[in-house]
Amino acid sequence: MFRSNTRSSVNTDNRQKKRQSAMERVAAAQLASMGGTLADTIGDNNRQRLLWLGLLASPLLFPVALPGMATGVGALCVVVALGLLLSRPIPLPRWLGRLELNARVKVVLAGMVNRSLRVIARLGRPRWLLLSNRPARLFNGLMLTVAGLSMAMPVPLISFDNVLPALAIVLISWGLRLRDGWMLLAGYLATATAVASVGLLWWGGSVAAVEVWSWAWR
Repeated sequence: MFRSNTRSSVNTDNRQKKRQSAMERVAAAQLASMGGTLADTIGDNNRQRLLWLGLLASPLLFPVALPGMATGVGALCVVVALGLLLSRPIPLPRWLGRLELNARVKVVLAGMVNRSLRVIARLGRPRWLLLSNRPARLFNGLMLTVAGLSMAMPVPLISFDNVLPALAIVLISWGLRLRDGWMLLAGYLATATAVASVGLLWWGGSVAAVEVWSWAWR
């Protein structure tokens, strides 16, 4: 029994190491292929775009992000989601495609992606395939659209409002890419929480604005 448990543990560790090694190679190849603009970098393949979306959203999981990055990632998320819904890649808006990915962006991505991959490689694997099959494409596209809109929508209060939408985008993107149903379920939950958080922030901002207005006119 002890030998069987040990062998099972070793096999699990080996599978995790193989997944992490494979994902690191894919991510390294994607990061190395970064062009001067977003359009040059992400290409026109939905699977490739999903991977890039997960990579670009990763830095927003941490309170260290570049100005304007949330809006760009949110817009890219909506475009990728529409491509999934229509089963064909959607051209990027001109303003989004022209966004430059300079050396600073590459440095931030490299650091954040490495952290994210450790977790994804440990947890992600093909399972609950029903959630990533073609019949579920419409629902996954809609959830990804909602997550992207939550990311792109400005909020009236200063907070870490990008973290939840970024988490939703990362989970759904990688869940679809790896066909991991558990990851997709977590992404659905993160999307619902992100929408509730944005709504709460808007409500709090409106209440604060009314209070300030009332105080100013006393």
